[in-house]
Amino acid sequence: MSYHIINIDSPRCSISCRQGQLTCIDEDGRTKQAPLEDVAAIVITSFSAQLHSHLLLEAAKHGVALVICERFQPVSLLLPANRSSDTLLTKAALSLERKKVDVLWRKTLDAKCLNQTLYAEFLVPEHAKLDVLRKRALGKAQSKEGTCARYYWGIFADALGLKDFKRARDGGGVNDLLNFGYAVLLSLTLQKLLACGLDPTLGISHEVRERSTPLAYDIMEPFRPCVDSRVARWLMEEVEAGDYRIDGRFRHYITEFILERVGYLGLEMDLKNCLESVVRSFRSAVLTGQTRSYKPWTPSNSKWAG
Repeated sequence: MSYHIINIDSPRCSISCRQGQLTCIDEDGRTKQAPLEDVAAIVITSFSAQLHSHLLLEAAKHGVALVICERFQPVSLLLPANRSSDTLLTKAALSLERKKVDVLWRKTLDAKCLNQTLYAEFLVPEHAKLDVLRKRALGKAQSKEGTCARYYWGIFADALGLKDFKRARDGGGVNDLLNFGYAVLLSLTLQKLLACGLDPTLGISHEVRERSTPLAYDIMEPFRPCVDSRVARWLMEEVEAGDYRIDGRFRHYITEFILERVGYLGLEMDLKNCLESVVRSFRSAVLTGQTRSYKPWTPSNSKWAG
């Protein structure tokens, strides 16, 4: 399974595919190449890039997602269609009982809230709000996602010394760093869904909207703290306080979170492989109608859990 995520940020460049090689030539004539078969996604943040149609065709053949960004936020996802045409699987997804869909989402939500709690404990082991966060994460309240998020981001802000921080997509500052990391996670999730034949438009919780991929947002939820962890380490160890620039160095740093080792079902593996395993478990649950087959990720035997 390919896994490289290529970021293209040269102000003006030409992007094409030559003899199976993803090729980028910048305005100074410098050329960089990578085997397209090793690429999971291409994130384009360049404000003036030229895309050759042959690249779009070859990317589709190789199952590569193209994420086109404006101000470092994704505004377009170009997805290959040939890997999501599993008729039997699509039929099973469409006919899944509402009760079973709710169970799948509840398992996803429980994993997300638990992962947020584990990372908050790792960040500030003695924080006064940890007990409340843990109690909410283990509870069954319908509104626990929002409640856990409020406590979690409060602890996150305290750990980094961020005054008046609020998690908001358009909030600027640290939010921009998080958004970029989530865009990378989204592109990887889409790649895995398509590779397993799952239609990303058939979600289990996120609202279905025109040209949206709700299943990708559903599946990636428990993995968001992995991005949060990477961003926190960047702010604490790599840059001076208040430096929220999304430059080439940050983009290179943040995309490497997919290669970090995590625990999953008693095994240690790269996060990218863990995500694929989760997607495969979801596929099995949909095909068989057995929700117990779905195993969302929680780092039960990783560093967060000690």
